[in-house]
Amino acid sequence: MKMTEKVRNLINEQINKEYFSAFLYLSMSDWLNQQEWPGAANWMYVQYKEEIVHAEGFVRYMAMRGEKIELKPIEEPKHEWNSVLETFEEALAHEKYITAAIEKVAKAAEEDGDRAAKLFLDWYVLEQVEEEVNGEDNVMLWKKAGDHPGALFSLDRQYAARTFVADEIPHLDN
Repeated sequence: MKMTEKVRNLINEQINKEYFSAFLYLSMSDWLNQQEWPGAANWMYVQYKEEIVHAEGFVRYMAMRGEKIELKPIEEPKHEWNSVLETFEEALAHEKYITAAIEKVAKAAEEDGDRAAKLFLDWYVLEQVEEEVNGEDNVMLWKKAGDHPGALFSLDRQYAARTFVADEIPHLDN
């Protein structure tokens, strides 16, 4: 079964968005490292690696369906922020943008009767719920820490403990 042109184009756009997400998180990680927030930098670096897995999931799905992948240039991400809190606020805003983009692809798959694509995309839809909850928690925690050095130090140490575990995206050979 072939995809409709609309679904194929939207998935190709989503691949680009996922790779941009990875670059954005890598840029945030670098900036946080430069500002001497190693724990927050680690959190963003793990997020970068997660986004690469998400992009590759779309690539592998397209290959499995026999569809052409159309890679486009990736926009240069922002490189500077005013605070740790601002990086996490922007990360949350970006995840909301990605949620809307994935929902658009899922809606198109449903409208075009591509049940296979819709089932594949369901995992990404649910993943975005988790991403937004994590983003909201991050913003809330950094806001609560405020300007209290002890709270900021403790929170940064907590973020240093995050480790990367690759997501297993259903319906793909792992």
